[in-house]
Amino acid sequence: MLPWVPMTHTSHQLTLADIANHLGIAFSGNTQQPIRGLATLKDAQPDQVAFLANRAYLKDLATTQAAAVLLHPEHGKHCPVPRLEIDNPYLGYAQLSQLFDPLPARDIVGIHPTAVVAEDAQLGADVCIQAHAVIEAGAVLGDRAVIGAGSVVGADSIIGEATRLHANVTVCHGVVVGKRAILQSGCVIGGDGFGFAHDGAGWHKIAQLGGVVLGDDVEVGSCSSIDRGALGDTVIGNDVKIDSQVQIAHNVTIGDHSALAGCVGIAGSTKVGKHCMLGGGAGLSGHLTICDGVQVTGMSLVTNSIHTPGIYSSGTGAMANTQWRKNAVRFKQLDDIAKRLARLEKKQRD
Repeated sequence: MLPWVPMTHTSHQLTLADIANHLGIAFSGNTQQPIRGLATLKDAQPDQVAFLANRAYLKDLATTQAAAVLLHPEHGKHCPVPRLEIDNPYLGYAQLSQLFDPLPARDIVGIHPTAVVAEDAQLGADVCIQAHAVIEAGAVLGDRAVIGAGSVVGADSIIGEATRLHANVTVCHGVVVGKRAILQSGCVIGGDGFGFAHDGAGWHKIAQLGGVVLGDDVEVGSCSSIDRGALGDTVIGNDVKIDSQVQIAHNVTIGDHSALAGCVGIAGSTKVGKHCMLGGGAGLSGHLTICDGVQVTGMSLVTNSIHTPGIYSSGTGAMANTQWRKNAVRFKQLDDIAKRLARLEKKQRD
């Protein structure tokens, strides 16, 4: 069994030169200025880097106290402090955030004494298995995988290298998780799909015989569920990002590089293409096909397949209750109004 010893990490004070080098951009100024972190334009201190990615915050640029600001070249002339000019400041911010993430420094190589690991489980190099985690029979952990406290990796499941399960994640049996994936606390991968047959008096459970396959660089938010397939697998492509409290039913397929915001629900056997974005609370009915490059705005309900890329919406925004009540009455009258209008148009043509 692997010993429970701290990982070794290189720790040094970052400078503005380090920041610029990490982003691959030129910088003129005090390159040796120490930097301890990132902050907003409004809150940044003289040893922090701020960023401007949204024009709504341009008003805070003139008064920022940051050591330097990451921004688009078009805003450089308005910056009162040293600037780091980049075409996509938000992407630059994302890249810099990795430099200041304290989480990897807390990882410990080895198996915590309270963890339970099956004798035939296969463990890669430098894995971290934290307190009270369970690794069941036949499971495989890739190199540098991190299994958080209280998490479960089910029998015959595979966890790819450098993948992280945060605390209390459940990966059920027969699940494959790719490399560099991140599973946030409370998510369940491979629970039974919702399958029952009715005999007229009661329900009979259908055994869910498939599995779940997650690609590389997938992230699943806290308390989200991805159900195993009824026969074939539920498949989540590479670089798919799934927010918290999302429900993905059995045999759903999600294409590479798609993103699902919080509380999205996808019914069984629906296929979502690549580079799709589903807004918060959007719902997709079962057995649909959504082509590549589709964006569904928040709280929309999709009941038919979509075969043309673009932005799709349904539903109405909130309004005063009195106005909504009037509109609800008129909505019920739309069919009658449409028929009357058709008759008038026909009469006018005649």
